[in-house]
Amino acid sequence: MILLQESDTPQSGEKPPQIRAIAWVALGSNRTGGHGTPLEAVKKGIAAIAQTVGVIRCESPLYRTPAFPPGNGADYVNGVVGVETTMTPQAVITALHDVEARMGRTRKKRWAARTLDLDLIGLGDVVLPDAATHARWRGLSLEDQMRIAPETLILPHPRVQDRAFVLVPFADVAPGWVHPVLGVSVRQMVQALPPESLAEVQRLEDGPA
Repeated sequence: MILLQESDTPQSGEKPPQIRAIAWVALGSNRTGGHGTPLEAVKKGIAAIAQTVGVIRCESPLYRTPAFPPGNGADYVNGVVGVETTMTPQAVITALHDVEARMGRTRKKRWAARTLDLDLIGLGDVVLPDAATHARWRGLSLEDQMRIAPETLILPHPRVQDRAFVLVPFADVAPGWVHPVLGVSVRQMVQALPPESLAEVQRLEDGPA
């Protein structure tokens, strides 16, 4: 768990100490829009997260990855940042959705091409709404994943252990972060992925994308 606390138990009349934790946010873009190319959109998204969620403590290199599901649009630019924040999980996801909207994201079709996609991967060792619900969403078939979306926030993100485009950049900044439900680290989740999935995630040098 990555958890920071400002002070000890407050004295009488003082406000309770604020709890600070690291929110892990995955970024992706595969559509040019009013805010530029996918590469430019991701960089602007990182700046917007710093303004709305908290202090960026770490930032992965950016990668080029095929759209998911396969053939579902142009390649993505992907990355992961760690943001120190005092916000609740619900407040973080609301802030991320606001950034997406300001960057031109629309939510008309699941997994459609997007100008900016921001996913809250985890916040400290928080599990939401509970372990049983998390297990149900984690176990969905790909067909069901494409058809339905949860109506409540699920943390950690129920697909993080399956996605090379998240785990590869995540491993650059937090290889030792442990999934609070599965009990395995980011490094271990990367090692469990098929080699062909890892090979699709290519480090992106700054340039057109």
